[in-house]
Amino acid sequence: MTKPVALITGASRGLGAELSKIFSLTHHIIAVARTIGALEALDDEIKSKGGSCTLAPIDLTDEKATAQLCRSIFDRWGTLKIWAHTAIHAAPLGPVMTIDSSDWNKSVKNNVTALAHFIPMVAPLLEVDSEVIFFEDKTIMKKFSSIYGATKAAQIHIVKTWQNETKSTGPRIHIFQPNPMPTALRGRFYPGENRNDLQSIYLEAKRLVSLLDM
Repeated sequence: MTKPVALITGASRGLGAELSKIFSLTHHIIAVARTIGALEALDDEIKSKGGSCTLAPIDLTDEKATAQLCRSIFDRWGTLKIWAHTAIHAAPLGPVMTIDSSDWNKSVKNNVTALAHFIPMVAPLLEVDSEVIFFEDKTIMKKFSSIYGATKAAQIHIVKTWQNETKSTGPRIHIFQPNPMPTALRGRFYPGENRNDLQSIYLEAKRLVSLLDM
């Protein structure tokens, strides 16, 4: 029997990698990220445990590459049962008065524009009972996070609008709030934090998956 397919965007590290490992127990994984080496390591781990994985080392801001990815998914598998989006670009922290236009433009391109282009490509691959997962962040209103916070908030606004539009038709769109984890992103935001006090990424990924009605 052919496994259902799960698309994980931002799969190379952190929460995306752990979600890929968990979903690989029941799904074929399409792992999307820019970092080829980390994707290959993920592929090795998934396959060592009997899972299967297709690697897609692409930049989500590349519309031609993302369009080709979605076309390839349709041609080979037809549909997606899961899409989990963990990809995010975090600009350097700093006061509002020091906002750099290049940091701003890069963040908007990665966190907002890329998603706005990608959702219409992925949506036709989703079924009524497919699960789509996005993640909120409690830090977006904290000081020095203006660029990251603004673009993350815009991303979530897009997703909440889509969620409201599909309540009666599907797919099922979820917006989860992860507990603090020792990810590379959090390490940049809280460099002096004791990472031993944080929830393990694997256990948090497992908790989040348990929230799905699957």
